[in-house]
Amino acid sequence: MPDDRLARQIQFVLEIDKLKSIYRRSYLLNEQRNENSAEHSWHVAMLAMILVEHVDEPVDLTRVVKMLLIHDIVEIDADDTFIYDEAAMAGKADAERKAADRIFGLLPEDQRDELIALWHEYEARQTPEARFALAVDRLMPLMHNVSTKGKAWREHGVTSRQVIKVNSRIGDASAELWDFARSRIEEAVAKGHLAE
Repeated sequence: MPDDRLARQIQFVLEIDKLKSIYRRSYLLNEQRNENSAEHSWHVAMLAMILVEHVDEPVDLTRVVKMLLIHDIVEIDADDTFIYDEAAMAGKADAERKAADRIFGLLPEDQRDELIALWHEYEARQTPEARFALAVDRLMPLMHNVSTKGKAWREHGVTSRQVIKVNSRIGDASAELWDFARSRIEEAVAKGHLAE
């Protein structure tokens, strides 16, 4: 019989398996299905690791990767909220706070406190690490849409104005990555993959 600490850690790890069943609007590049939130979290953590050289301020990459691996765990209870759905975004914060308390609360206190603090740091976007984590979190779905000829954008009637508004925060971490993103948005509009 494992001790209480190990039992709580195992319970948490088994609980977060549910993230694999939360589907996002973004499609896999093969367009066969939508990606799930666990895949997204892994992919953005990898993106941060690869693109860290493009940030405007130095960051602690380990902290960024931790944020990205946990940032969407709250979706187990709160579900994925489509970022372009303004009405749905209105109630998102409260639902996600409750989810963070419950899910991270499964862990021993020290680990619970660390992960909740990281999650709040990500949500507040006040540190260079949180701004960079947000930047890659926004950049990845944009790249998915560009690579799938705007499939999710077109399905949901998303416009370039919305995409620019939602993704402009990429520039808070990296002017270079925002320039890249803007050029992809303009290209998508020019090709008819994103409505003006």
